[in-house]
Amino acid sequence: MKVEMFDSEGNRVHRPFFGRSGWKYIVLAVIGLWIVKSCVYEVQPNEVAVVQRFGKFTRIDHPGLHFKWPQPIEKATKVLVDYIFKEEFGFRTVRPGVRTVYAPGNYDEESLVLTGDLNVVDITWVVQFKIKDPVAFLFNVRNKRKNLRDVSEAVMREVVGDYTFDEVFVKRLEINNLVKERLQEILDKYNMGILVTKVLLQDVDPPNKVKPAFNEVNAAKQEKERMINEAWEVYNKKIPRARGEAEKIVQEAEGYAAEIVNKAKGDAERFLSVLEEYKKAKEITKKRIYIEKMQEILEQAGRKFIIDTDQRALLPLLDLTPSNNSGNLFRRSDVDR
Repeated sequence: MKVEMFDSEGNRVHRPFFGRSGWKYIVLAVIGLWIVKSCVYEVQPNEVAVVQRFGKFTRIDHPGLHFKWPQPIEKATKVLVDYIFKEEFGFRTVRPGVRTVYAPGNYDEESLVLTGDLNVVDITWVVQFKIKDPVAFLFNVRNKRKNLRDVSEAVMREVVGDYTFDEVFVKRLEINNLVKERLQEILDKYNMGILVTKVLLQDVDPPNKVKPAFNEVNAAKQEKERMINEAWEVYNKKIPRARGEAEKIVQEAEGYAAEIVNKAKGDAERFLSVLEEYKKAKEITKKRIYIEKMQEILEQAGRKFIIDTDQRALLPLLDLTPSNNSGNLFRRSDVDR
Protein backbone atom coordinates (compact mmCIF):
# COMPACT_ATOMS: atom_id res chain seq x y z
CA MET A 1 0.00 0.00 0.00
CA LYS A 2 1.36 3.38 -0.93
CA VAL A 3 0.48 6.93 0.12
CA GLU A 4 1.18 10.03 -1.97
CA MET A 5 3.49 12.50 -0.21
CA PHE A 6 5.24 15.75 -1.29
CA ASP A 7 8.74 16.98 -0.57
CA SER A 8 9.80 20.52 0.38
CA GLU A 9 9.94 21.59 -3.28
CA GLY A 10 6.43 20.30 -3.98
CA ASN A 11 7.41 17.21 -5.87
CA ARG A 12 5.32 14.09 -5.39
CA VAL A 13 7.10 11.31 -3.49
CA HIS A 14 5.81 7.72 -3.25
CA ARG A 15 6.58 6.04 0.09
CA PRO A 16 5.05 2.91 1.66
CA PHE A 17 2.48 3.55 4.45
CA PHE A 18 4.18 1.09 6.75
CA GLY A 19 7.88 1.07 7.10
CA ARG A 20 9.94 -1.52 8.87
CA SER A 21 9.34 0.11 12.23
CA GLY A 22 5.58 0.33 11.54
CA TRP A 23 5.26 -3.38 10.94
CA LYS A 24 7.06 -4.06 14.20
CA TYR A 25 4.54 -2.02 16.12
CA ILE A 26 1.65 -3.81 14.47
CA VAL A 27 3.13 -7.21 15.25
CA LEU A 28 3.80 -6.16 18.84
CA ALA A 29 0.24 -4.85 19.18
CA VAL A 30 -1.23 -8.10 17.88
CA ILE A 31 0.96 -10.11 20.22
CA GLY A 32 -0.05 -7.86 23.09
CA LEU A 33 -3.73 -8.29 22.33
CA TRP A 34 -3.29 -12.04 22.13
CA ILE A 35 -1.44 -12.06 25.45
CA VAL A 36 -4.11 -9.94 27.11
CA LYS A 37 -6.86 -12.13 25.71
CA SER A 38 -5.08 -15.31 26.78
CA CYS A 39 -3.92 -14.12 30.18
CA VAL A 40 -6.81 -12.03 31.50
CA TYR A 41 -10.16 -13.73 31.97
CA GLU A 42 -13.34 -13.26 33.98
CA VAL A 43 -15.07 -15.76 36.25
CA GLN A 44 -18.86 -15.36 36.60
CA PRO A 45 -20.61 -15.31 40.03
CA ASN A 46 -22.00 -18.85 39.71
CA GLU A 47 -18.77 -20.53 38.65
CA VAL A 48 -15.11 -21.06 39.51
CA ALA A 49 -12.05 -21.56 37.31
CA VAL A 50 -9.77 -24.54 37.74
CA VAL A 51 -6.27 -23.51 36.61
CA GLN A 52 -3.73 -26.04 35.30
CA ARG A 53 -0.07 -25.30 34.67
CA PHE A 54 1.45 -27.65 32.13
CA GLY A 55 -1.50 -29.96 32.76
CA LYS A 56 -1.11 -30.04 36.57
CA PHE A 57 -3.73 -28.50 38.87
CA THR A 58 -2.39 -25.37 40.60
CA ARG A 59 -5.30 -23.31 41.98
CA ILE A 60 -8.98 -22.38 41.89
CA ASP A 61 -9.96 -18.86 40.91
CA HIS A 62 -13.23 -17.49 42.26
CA PRO A 63 -15.60 -14.96 40.61
CA GLY A 64 -13.91 -11.82 39.30
CA LEU A 65 -11.05 -10.82 36.93
CA HIS A 66 -7.94 -12.99 37.03
CA PHE A 67 -4.57 -13.32 35.29
CA LYS A 68 -2.91 -16.50 34.07
CA TRP A 69 -0.07 -17.41 31.79
CA PRO A 70 -1.09 -17.99 28.18
CA GLN A 71 -1.59 -21.46 26.83
CA PRO A 72 0.00 -23.93 26.75
CA ILE A 73 1.61 -22.78 30.00
CA GLU A 74 -1.63 -22.38 31.95
CA LYS A 75 -5.19 -23.39 31.16
CA ALA A 76 -8.33 -22.27 33.01
CA THR A 77 -11.45 -24.45 32.93
CA LYS A 78 -14.65 -22.86 34.20
CA VAL A 79 -17.02 -25.04 36.23
CA LEU A 80 -20.57 -24.11 37.28
CA VAL A 81 -20.71 -24.72 41.02
CA ASP A 82 -23.90 -22.78 41.89
CA TYR A 83 -26.06 -24.39 39.22
CA ILE A 84 -28.50 -27.28 39.59
CA PHE A 85 -28.01 -29.87 36.85
CA LYS A 86 -30.68 -32.39 35.94
CA GLU A 87 -30.73 -35.88 34.45
CA GLU A 88 -34.02 -37.34 33.20
CA PHE A 89 -34.83 -41.04 33.08
CA GLY A 90 -37.67 -42.49 31.02
CA PHE A 91 -38.32 -39.24 29.16
CA ARG A 92 -36.54 -36.25 27.62
CA THR A 93 -37.65 -32.63 27.85
CA VAL A 94 -37.33 -30.65 24.63
CA ARG A 95 -38.78 -27.35 25.80
CA PRO A 96 -39.88 -26.69 29.40
CA GLY A 97 -42.68 -24.29 30.19
CA VAL A 98 -46.38 -24.12 30.91
CA ARG A 99 -46.89 -26.65 28.14
CA THR A 100 -43.75 -28.72 28.35
CA VAL A 101 -42.71 -30.43 25.12
CA TYR A 102 -41.19 -33.89 25.45
CA ALA A 103 -39.08 -35.71 22.91
CA PRO A 104 -40.78 -38.63 21.18
CA GLY A 105 -39.20 -42.02 21.58
CA ASN A 106 -39.17 -45.18 23.61
CA TYR A 107 -37.08 -45.24 26.79
CA ASP A 108 -38.29 -48.56 28.19
CA GLU A 109 -34.73 -49.81 28.68
CA GLU A 110 -34.18 -47.30 31.47
CA SER A 111 -37.74 -46.92 32.81
CA LEU A 112 -38.97 -50.52 33.15
CA VAL A 113 -38.11 -51.78 36.65
CA LEU A 114 -38.79 -55.14 38.33
CA THR A 115 -40.50 -54.98 41.75
CA GLY A 116 -40.01 -57.29 44.72
CA ASP A 117 -43.11 -59.37 43.87
CA LEU A 118 -41.82 -59.98 40.30
CA ASN A 119 -44.04 -57.40 38.60
CA VAL A 120 -42.86 -54.80 36.10
CA VAL A 121 -43.50 -51.11 36.68
CA ASP A 122 -42.79 -48.18 34.37
CA ILE A 123 -41.01 -45.44 36.38
CA THR A 124 -39.84 -42.03 35.20
CA TRP A 125 -37.66 -40.00 37.55
CA VAL A 126 -35.33 -37.02 37.73
CA VAL A 127 -31.97 -36.67 39.50
CA GLN A 128 -30.94 -33.12 40.40
CA PHE A 129 -27.34 -32.46 41.41
CA LYS A 130 -24.65 -29.81 41.69
CA ILE A 131 -20.86 -29.82 41.59
CA LYS A 132 -19.43 -29.63 45.10
CA ASP A 133 -15.76 -30.32 44.22
CA PRO A 134 -14.75 -28.95 40.79
CA VAL A 135 -11.28 -30.51 40.90
CA ALA A 136 -12.62 -34.00 41.59
CA PHE A 137 -15.35 -33.48 39.02
CA LEU A 138 -12.84 -32.61 36.29
CA PHE A 139 -10.01 -35.07 36.97
CA ASN A 140 -11.23 -38.13 38.91
CA VAL A 141 -13.73 -39.74 36.53
CA ARG A 142 -14.23 -39.78 32.78
CA ASN A 143 -17.65 -39.78 31.13
CA LYS A 144 -19.23 -38.19 34.18
CA ARG A 145 -22.75 -37.99 32.73
CA LYS A 146 -22.77 -41.64 31.62
CA ASN A 147 -21.41 -42.82 34.96
CA LEU A 148 -24.02 -40.79 36.85
CA ARG A 149 -26.85 -42.19 34.73
CA ASP A 150 -25.63 -45.78 35.06
CA VAL A 151 -25.30 -45.50 38.83
CA SER A 152 -28.73 -43.85 39.11
CA GLU A 153 -30.42 -46.62 37.15
CA ALA A 154 -28.67 -49.31 39.20
CA VAL A 155 -29.66 -47.73 42.51
CA MET A 156 -33.27 -47.20 41.42
CA ARG A 157 -33.61 -50.85 40.36
CA GLU A 158 -32.04 -51.99 43.64
CA VAL A 159 -34.38 -49.89 45.81
CA VAL A 160 -37.58 -50.67 43.87
CA GLY A 161 -36.69 -54.37 44.01
CA ASP A 162 -37.25 -54.25 47.77
CA TYR A 163 -40.90 -53.09 47.39
CA THR A 164 -44.01 -54.80 46.09
CA PHE A 165 -45.94 -53.53 43.09
CA ASP A 166 -48.57 -51.78 45.24
CA GLU A 167 -46.01 -50.32 47.66
CA VAL A 168 -44.20 -48.51 44.84
CA PHE A 169 -47.34 -46.45 44.19
CA VAL A 170 -47.91 -45.41 47.82
CA LYS A 171 -44.31 -45.07 49.13
CA ARG A 172 -42.86 -42.73 46.54
CA LEU A 173 -41.38 -40.27 49.05
CA GLU A 174 -39.64 -43.08 50.92
CA ILE A 175 -38.19 -44.43 47.65
CA ASN A 176 -36.97 -40.93 46.70
CA ASN A 177 -35.05 -40.58 49.96
CA LEU A 178 -33.52 -44.07 49.78
CA VAL A 179 -32.35 -43.63 46.18
CA LYS A 180 -30.84 -40.24 47.03
CA GLU A 181 -28.92 -41.63 50.02
CA ARG A 182 -27.54 -44.69 48.23
CA LEU A 183 -26.69 -42.73 45.08
CA GLN A 184 -24.75 -40.18 47.12
CA GLU A 185 -22.84 -42.97 48.90
CA ILE A 186 -21.67 -44.46 45.59
CA LEU A 187 -20.72 -41.06 44.11
CA ASP A 188 -18.70 -40.24 47.23
CA LYS A 189 -17.01 -43.63 47.01
CA TYR A 190 -15.86 -42.81 43.47
CA ASN A 191 -15.02 -39.23 44.57
CA MET A 192 -16.84 -37.71 41.60
CA GLY A 193 -17.30 -34.31 43.28
CA ILE A 194 -21.11 -34.40 42.80
CA LEU A 195 -23.75 -33.57 45.42
CA VAL A 196 -27.20 -35.06 44.79
CA THR A 197 -29.79 -32.47 45.85
CA LYS A 198 -33.00 -34.29 44.97
CA VAL A 199 -34.44 -37.46 43.45
CA LEU A 200 -38.03 -37.19 42.21
CA LEU A 201 -40.27 -39.96 40.92
CA GLN A 202 -42.34 -38.34 38.19
CA ASP A 203 -44.74 -41.06 37.04
CA VAL A 204 -45.26 -44.59 38.29
CA ASP A 205 -47.39 -46.64 35.91
CA PRO A 206 -47.76 -50.22 34.79
CA PRO A 207 -46.38 -51.06 31.34
CA ASN A 208 -48.52 -49.89 28.43
CA LYS A 209 -49.53 -53.43 27.46
CA VAL A 210 -51.16 -54.13 30.84
CA LYS A 211 -52.34 -50.61 31.62
CA PRO A 212 -56.03 -51.22 30.62
CA ALA A 213 -56.21 -54.27 32.88
CA PHE A 214 -54.49 -52.35 35.65
CA ASN A 215 -57.04 -49.52 35.33
CA GLU A 216 -59.87 -52.03 35.60
CA VAL A 217 -58.34 -53.50 38.74
CA ASN A 218 -58.01 -50.02 40.23
CA ALA A 219 -61.62 -49.25 39.35
CA ALA A 220 -62.73 -52.49 41.04
CA LYS A 221 -60.68 -51.62 44.14
CA GLN A 222 -62.20 -48.15 44.28
CA GLU A 223 -65.70 -49.63 43.95
CA LYS A 224 -64.87 -52.07 46.73
CA GLU A 225 -63.68 -49.25 48.95
CA ARG A 226 -66.81 -47.24 48.17
CA MET A 227 -69.10 -50.14 49.09
CA ILE A 228 -67.15 -50.79 52.29
CA ASN A 229 -67.43 -47.13 53.25
CA GLU A 230 -71.16 -47.13 52.57
CA ALA A 231 -71.58 -50.31 54.65
CA TRP A 232 -69.65 -48.72 57.51
CA GLU A 233 -71.85 -45.65 57.22
CA VAL A 234 -75.00 -47.76 57.58
CA TYR A 235 -73.34 -49.72 60.39
CA ASN A 236 -72.48 -46.54 62.26
CA LYS A 237 -76.10 -45.40 61.98
CA LYS A 238 -77.89 -48.66 62.84
CA ILE A 239 -75.67 -50.30 65.44
CA PRO A 240 -75.47 -47.39 67.92
CA ARG A 241 -79.23 -46.92 67.67
CA ALA A 242 -79.86 -50.64 68.23
CA ARG A 243 -77.43 -50.65 71.15
CA GLY A 244 -79.22 -47.64 72.64
CA GLU A 245 -82.62 -49.29 72.31
CA ALA A 246 -81.28 -52.54 73.78
CA GLU A 247 -79.77 -50.64 76.68
CA LYS A 248 -83.07 -48.85 77.23
CA ILE A 249 -85.01 -52.16 77.27
CA VAL A 250 -82.49 -53.70 79.65
CA GLN A 251 -82.70 -50.72 81.99
CA GLU A 252 -86.51 -50.80 81.90
CA ALA A 253 -86.49 -54.54 82.62
CA GLU A 254 -84.05 -54.06 85.46
CA GLY A 255 -86.21 -51.25 86.88
CA TYR A 256 -89.35 -53.40 86.58
CA ALA A 257 -87.58 -56.32 88.24
CA ALA A 258 -86.38 -54.08 91.06
CA GLU A 259 -89.90 -52.71 91.48
CA ILE A 260 -91.47 -56.18 91.64
CA VAL A 261 -88.84 -57.47 94.02
CA ASN A 262 -89.19 -54.45 96.28
CA LYS A 263 -92.97 -54.71 96.19
CA ALA A 264 -92.80 -58.42 97.02
CA LYS A 265 -90.40 -57.70 99.86
CA GLY A 266 -92.73 -55.00 101.14
CA ASP A 267 -95.77 -57.30 100.93
CA ALA A 268 -93.86 -60.04 102.71
CA GLU A 269 -92.76 -57.70 105.46
CA ARG A 270 -96.29 -56.33 105.82
CA PHE A 271 -97.72 -59.85 105.95
CA LEU A 272 -95.21 -60.80 108.62
CA SER A 273 -96.09 -57.74 110.67
CA VAL A 274 -99.82 -58.54 110.33
CA LEU A 275 -99.09 -62.13 111.32
CA GLU A 276 -97.35 -60.95 114.48
CA GLU A 277 -100.33 -58.78 115.36
CA TYR A 278 -102.72 -61.62 114.53
CA LYS A 279 -100.89 -63.91 116.92
CA LYS A 280 -101.33 -61.30 119.65
CA ALA A 281 -105.05 -60.46 119.01
CA LYS A 282 -106.79 -62.62 116.45
CA GLU A 283 -110.32 -61.10 116.52
CA ILE A 284 -109.20 -57.53 116.51
CA THR A 285 -106.79 -58.20 113.70
CA LYS A 286 -109.48 -59.94 111.64
CA LYS A 287 -111.87 -57.01 112.05
CA ARG A 288 -109.14 -54.50 111.19
CA ILE A 289 -108.19 -56.42 108.06
CA TYR A 290 -111.85 -56.69 107.05
CA ILE A 291 -112.48 -52.97 107.55
CA GLU A 292 -109.34 -51.97 105.65
CA LYS A 293 -110.24 -54.22 102.72
CA MET A 294 -113.88 -53.01 102.66
CA GLN A 295 -112.64 -49.42 102.68
CA GLU A 296 -110.39 -50.18 99.74
CA ILE A 297 -113.26 -51.86 97.85
CA LEU A 298 -115.79 -49.12 98.55
CA GLU A 299 -113.37 -46.42 97.36
CA GLN A 300 -113.27 -48.15 93.98
CA ALA A 301 -117.05 -48.74 93.73
CA GLY A 302 -119.35 -46.39 91.83
CA ARG A 303 -122.91 -46.40 93.20
CA LYS A 304 -123.27 -47.88 96.68
CA PHE A 305 -126.33 -49.53 98.27
CA ILE A 306 -126.76 -50.36 101.91
CA ILE A 307 -129.32 -53.18 102.23
CA ASP A 308 -131.00 -54.53 105.28
CA THR A 309 -131.45 -58.22 104.75
CA ASP A 310 -134.63 -58.18 106.78
CA GLN A 311 -136.39 -55.66 104.48
CA ARG A 312 -138.03 -56.40 101.10
CA ALA A 313 -138.52 -52.92 99.65
CA LEU A 314 -135.82 -50.38 98.75
CA LEU A 315 -136.23 -46.77 99.78
CA PRO A 316 -133.86 -43.83 99.08
CA LEU A 317 -131.96 -43.04 102.19
CA LEU A 318 -128.79 -41.08 101.47
CA ASP A 319 -126.76 -39.98 98.43
CA LEU A 320 -123.14 -40.84 99.15
CA THR A 321 -121.80 -40.01 95.66
CA PRO A 322 -120.50 -36.42 95.17
CA SER A 323 -121.66 -36.14 91.51
CA ASN A 324 -125.39 -36.81 92.01
CA ASN A 325 -127.69 -34.68 94.18
CA SER A 326 -130.56 -37.16 94.13
CA GLY A 327 -130.57 -39.99 96.59
CA ASN A 328 -129.43 -43.31 95.20
CA LEU A 329 -128.85 -45.20 98.39
CA PHE A 330 -131.76 -47.41 99.49
CA ARG A 331 -132.60 -49.71 102.35
CA ARG A 332 -135.49 -51.95 103.15
CA SER A 333 -138.30 -50.12 105.02
CA ASP A 334 -140.87 -51.39 107.46
CA VAL A 335 -143.68 -51.00 104.89
CA ASP A 336 -143.83 -54.67 104.03
CA ARG A 337 -144.11 -55.73 107.61
